[in-house]
Order: sequence, then structure tokens, then C-alpha cells
Amino acid sequence: MHLTFADIQKKLLAGEHLNLECKEAEDNVPKSVYESYSALANTNGGDIILGIKENKKAKTPDKRFVIQGIANASKQKEDFWNTINGNKVNVNILVDEDVYVVSDGENDLLVIHVPRADYKIKPVYVGENPYKGTYKRNNEGDYHATEHEVRALIRDQNPDGNDSMILEHYTMEDIDEATFVAYRQMFQVKNPEHVWNSYDNKAFLTMLGGYRRDRNTGIEGLSMAGLLMFGKGLPIRDEFDNILMDYRDESNVTPDVRWNDRVTYDGTWENNLFNFFTKVTRKLTADLKKPFKLENETRVDDTPVHKAVREGFVNLIIHSDYLMDAGVLKVIKTVDGFEFTNPGVLKLPVEEIYKGGNSRARNPKIQTMLRMVGFGDNAGSGFPTILKTWKDNGWVRPQLLENTILNQVSLLLSFEKQGKIIGDKKSAIKIGDKKSAIKIGDKISKTENNIVKIRAFLIRHGEKRTRDIAEHIGLGVSRTRELLGMMNDVETVGGNKDRRYRLK
Repeated sequence: MHLTFADIQKKLLAGEHLNLECKEAEDNVPKSVYESYSALANTNGGDIILGIKENKKAKTPDKRFVIQGIANASKQKEDFWNTINGNKVNVNILVDEDVYVVSDGENDLLVIHVPRADYKIKPVYVGENPYKGTYKRNNEGDYHATEHEVRALIRDQNPDGNDSMILEHYTMEDIDEATFVAYRQMFQVKNPEHVWNSYDNKAFLTMLGGYRRDRNTGIEGLSMAGLLMFGKGLPIRDEFDNILMDYRDESNVTPDVRWNDRVTYDGTWENNLFNFFTKVTRKLTADLKKPFKLENETRVDDTPVHKAVREGFVNLIIHSDYLMDAGVLKVIKTVDGFEFTNPGVLKLPVEEIYKGGNSRARNPKIQTMLRMVGFGDNAGSGFPTILKTWKDNGWVRPQLLENTILNQVSLLLSFEKQGKIIGDKKSAIKIGDKKSAIKIGDKISKTENNIVKIRAFLIRHGEKRTRDIAEHIGLGVSRTRELLGMMNDVETVGGNKDRRYRLK
């Protein structure tokens, strides 16, 4: 859907943000357009508008961006197409309707709508070197992607995922025997007639994809999946010291107690993924209701809610990017829900995932290992399972929050009832469906609660600086900035020294 001139004027009042870039282009298409094209394509997409002059010294949004228009709009449009179809960038992801001219009768503007690029063709970069020409977006505009960010984009192109990579010099001696015995016992109970049950440990792990040999080079050893799932803690930390696993129970916190229970690297357990998953899953589901139900005269304690919570945890594990420069597999339990956070951005746009888009797991071998013992549905069905369970119970729709600045994704599962409206009009904030709202201070997950507070504060006070928002909700500036980055309905106004946030 094309922007109108009125739409553009409204956007300018909000200023540039993650999805909007304005440029002065009186006679020619500026070279920086292609950097913005790369940045938007590699982040969440957005619009580039040519014909806007920015006065960074202006104190108010209405004076910061001035519509000047461009000369020879049709020629500049043609020049842009000639360049984008040449060798200026590595790939053109635009179609004809993405580039168009908007006019108010006096001023012509050239709008370039850049969609989010498919993960199979990222990175989109300027020139011939992805490490020099790849850009991304943050609240300050375009920036050169780091080497780690470029490598992550390249890794995601691999249709076979990341976790089949052979880790040379890592052998069966690096497998934790107790963990592997526990897994094999669970496998045998789930698959009593399976032929793999008769195999020795090495052959069994090979069939799972946890041990591999490259026929071309002769190199063999544990795969990334094998070490991460069943390895001893020290070898895992030797290879993946960038990754931390952390579970916190914050369901009964007080000002003096930040959590009631925690599972992290403390020397009391071998910190592999299988141990983390089994230890934490029991804690997550311990308090969930178990209605009395019999099947074949045997009580069944599992419920759709139990399965959905496990799916959220499975999704965290199979979609994590364990090769990032830093990241935390974070699971938080609160009195009213759960929060799952993993390193690595989404392969698909959030909207497509909610529609049932099938995004391939980054770690398909680990996904298979979990599925073979009953954890995780078939590929692509995990998130729809969660959505259906939450909808069937009348709870607010699960929130999937992508932070492309911190390169992480959070799934928030709240037990708050859908359609519940509490409080007066000023304190009621929309959550869940369009008609539902909750009062500030009503108990929900900590992250969601803070987001609600931020949204309410901005509704009442309009534009505010990060420091003002942080003081109001009682958080540090860096954490507040992180939460603002998660909010798709918030945009920035002003320059670096006078940046403010407002609702779109």
C-alpha cells in the first residue's frame, strides 16, 4: 500500500526511526540511499523518502524535517532503478510498485519501500564485500554491521542449519556419561522397538547426528549438536564460552529477593542443553494445574498447557544462534507467566510467524534429538500449538518480540485473561486483542509489565527521554532502552543528544 503525501507528513512529525529514512535529494539520488537500502533489508524493512531536508539543530519535530521536494522525479526514479539493477548492491529485492513518486502539486517526493529480505539471501550489501558493505538499522539510523552480525546472516542461509558442523578434536570422551544414559533411557521408553537401542553409544549418537565424519577430509568428531546437547560442562565452555544458560523463578520476588530459584553455571551440574532443558522444564510446569484425567485406566497428568510451555522452551533451544559473539538462553518464570529469550533474530517477519509461517530451525539436529524423546512437535507446528492453547484458555495472545539491536528474540506467555479491562481510561492499556486492556500494576510478566508502564507513560506525557522513562518505571537506562527497542509502536524523535521517544 503506497504512502500518501499526508501519510508522509504524519511520519515526519515522529521523525526518523527504525523503519523510516529521509534524505535530501534535490537533483540526484544520493549514494547513501544504497546503504539505507541494505540496512532496511537486513533489519525489518521500511521506507526511504527522497526530498526531505533535515535540520538536526531544530528543537521540535515539525521544524526538523522540511519537505523540499526533488527535481526531475521521473529521471531520479529511473536512475535509481538502473543503479539498483547494476552492480551497486549484491541483490535487488524490489519490485516495480516499491518505488513511486508522491506529490502535493508543488513538491515531488520519491518513495522507496524496502521489504525485509528473505533470510535465504541475506546479507544484502553494497559493493562486493559483505563484511565492508553490510548495514543494519538501529534507533540512530544506518550502521555498519559487525563481523559477527554478518556471519550470523550468512549462517542463516544454510538450509541444513548450524548444528551439524563437526567440532574437530572433540570426541566421545567429551560426552557426559550420566546425561547420555538418561537420554538413552528416555529414548528407549519412547521408542521401545527402535533398532538404535541396540547400538553402542558412538553409533547411537552418530545416528542422531551428534557425531560425524567428513568423507572428503576424513575429519571426524562430535557435531555442534552432540557437544551442546550431551557434552561435559568444561568442553562446552571451551568451545561456546560466549553462551550462557540461565533460569530464574521470579514468581515470589520482593524488593530484597530478586529470585526464589535459579539454574545457571554454578558447578553443581554439567551445563549441557539436555540437562538444562530437563531440569528447568520440571520447574516450569510444577505449578501448572493437572485436572484428573484417565486414559486406559492410567492417570494422565500432561495437559495442552504443559505441552505449550515445553514448546516455548523447545523453540528457544532450536532457534538459538550458539555461534554469536555473546548471548543468553534466558528462561524466567513469574507468578503470571513465562519469558523465553534466545540469541539470534527471527528468520521470518513476526507477522508471518503468527500466520503460521514455517521458519527452519537453526539447529535441526538438536530439534530431532528432542523430538525423538517426545519434546517438540513436527517442524513449523510449535508456535501455532502455543497460540491455539493460549486462545483456547482465553489468555492474551503470546507476544513474540524481536530485538534487532540486541540480536535476540523473546516469547512472552501470560496467563492474563483476554478481554479483561481494569481501571480508568488513562491507566488502561491495550493488550491482547483490540478491545482488551489491563491496569498498570496488574500482575503480568515483569518484561510485559514494564512495557505496559512505558506505553502508559508515553500516552500521558507524549515525547520523553530515556532517562525520564527509566526513572518513572524504576529501571536502569540501558534496560529501558532495551525495552524501547522491543516496542514496535514506539518511535524516536530528535538527534543523539536530544533523542526522545513517542508512540506512533
